[in-house]
Amino acid sequence: MSYWQGVLLGLVQGLTEFLPISSSGHLVVAEAAVGLRTPGVVVEVVLHVATLLAVTVVYWRRIAHLVSGGLRGDKTVWQDVGLLALASVPAGVTGYFLASLFEHAFDSLFAVGWDFLITGAILWSTRWVKRARSDRPTAVTAGVIGVAQAIAILPGISRSGATISAGLFRGLERDVAARFSFLLATPIIFGAGLFKLTARTYDRPSSNSFAALSIASFSASSRLFPCVRTMFPSVLSFLTTQWNDSPIW
Repeated sequence: MSYWQGVLLGLVQGLTEFLPISSSGHLVVAEAAVGLRTPGVVVEVVLHVATLLAVTVVYWRRIAHLVSGGLRGDKTVWQDVGLLALASVPAGVTGYFLASLFEHAFDSLFAVGWDFLITGAILWSTRWVKRARSDRPTAVTAGVIGVAQAIAILPGISRSGATISAGLFRGLERDVAARFSFLLATPIIFGAGLFKLTARTYDRPSSNSFAALSIASFSASSRLFPCVRTMFPSVLSFLTTQWNDSPIW
């Protein structure tokens, strides 16, 4: 992988991460467009970890609230952490035991194309969601959202789109579903990154390419979110609203 290819893939990841359009699917398309083939999903994981850093920077107040509340023994915070842990289980188990299946999916543009259509259908289906009934997820809702996240490991199926839609169908308010979805991304991305980057069976990018991937993805993600907030309020209302100034859910 060359330096400019790393920059390009980093920009694609960063610019698509906050939108429900599947950043992983667009990475597969971008790799095919520049004639780049990488073993397994290590490049995708590197990019997601860089974006995770950007998410942490943008939402540091909310994450700090969870950490400080947990250390104080706040019962409500521990319940929130438990819901996030519960929702993380399906993707963690599925990703571990079906890793080879998902890796092969990253090699098929045909499969990615069909998954894009599935993402579109999922998002379109939310037009028929009934009026929100809850401002806090239950254990069952967390489990359903977790299953949606597990399915979204497939490239082309948007993780945020699938999880937010699952929350909406379970009766969550849109901003509540979005907050839960983005917080839920942190443990699964961290876990996947740690698993893949410590695996000795995968080739790693060169140091220059690795730096290009990380810096470009982090920069694009951290710059895009304020733009989305300012220019696309209708999109933002679906994805997340008033993150740092309101309760967790």
